[in-house]
Amino acid sequence: MPDISRRSFLKYAASLAAMMGLNRTASAELAESLSKISANNPAVLWLQGQSCSGCSVSLLNSTPLGIAEIVTRKISLLFHSTLSTATGYKAMEVIDKSVSAGGYILVVEGSIPTQIPEACVVGGKNFADQIIAAARASIAVVAVGTCATWGGIPAAEGNLTGAQSVPDFLKSAGISKPVVRIPGCPSHPDWIVGTLAFVAAFGLSKLVLDDYARPKMFFNRHIHEQCPRFADYEREKFAGFFGDEGCLFRLGCLGPVTKADCTFRLWNGGVNTCIKANAPCIGCSFEGFTTKRDLPLVTYGQPKSSDSDRVSNAVKK
Repeated sequence: MPDISRRSFLKYAASLAAMMGLNRTASAELAESLSKISANNPAVLWLQGQSCSGCSVSLLNSTPLGIAEIVTRKISLLFHSTLSTATGYKAMEVIDKSVSAGGYILVVEGSIPTQIPEACVVGGKNFADQIIAAARASIAVVAVGTCATWGGIPAAEGNLTGAQSVPDFLKSAGISKPVVRIPGCPSHPDWIVGTLAFVAAFGLSKLVLDDYARPKMFFNRHIHEQCPRFADYEREKFAGFFGDEGCLFRLGCLGPVTKADCTFRLWNGGVNTCIKANAPCIGCSFEGFTTKRDLPLVTYGQPKSSDSDRVSNAVKK
């Protein structure tokens, strides 16, 4: 894989900084931090629990910096079960040595089973025990993906494993560490790389988080406010079937309660997003995602300003 040119690299850093709402000076600092992350500033230990590995797959789609460039030159990645070459006893040795050394940012993908601990075992160790040890030795914890941030599908109503989100699990275990939530099913690669780059450039204390510990630079506005079909919503032009023109709200769109920047960041290298692909927002970064089996998402009477409240109240019930 050829190296990315410095010009392309600086362009990427400037673009990433702009999407974070940073100025030109900050974009230069961000570019500098990206180039220095490989010098253990900071080290990253990535562990996976109950998940489909979708966030890891999403990270592999990072552009224009490819994953090889990121993990070999831009991020000091201590271990990642999918990307690391170590397997078996050697892999566990890497994890154990990293935990013993400490001083890293712990990235957790997936939820933690509490009722059936053996539902998730890594190298003969229950994942719950592994997370406790790894979190205690870390300087901060980053929960990546909806399974890690809210519990996700493994913690959906009726689950048997007692799956918990990373923040809830750490709280129940009495572990107090700075926690950052990067939701999404999966999380966008820019959200992951951007957050780590920002922390490297400006420090964790400078990262502005909302009430749910999400980086505001990515999760400060509802999808509904940025929707390309917002004008259709205002005109009360609603799609009756999938594939129709018009606002997708009455087809179950959760844009009014979901905060993310998908509609202008786009996915798969800036190609598409759910709504652009004629599908409603399913609320994959929303804190209530999959929490209940039955949500009345279609019939809300007359639309307009009260729609967001109706969706929000229905989800909370």
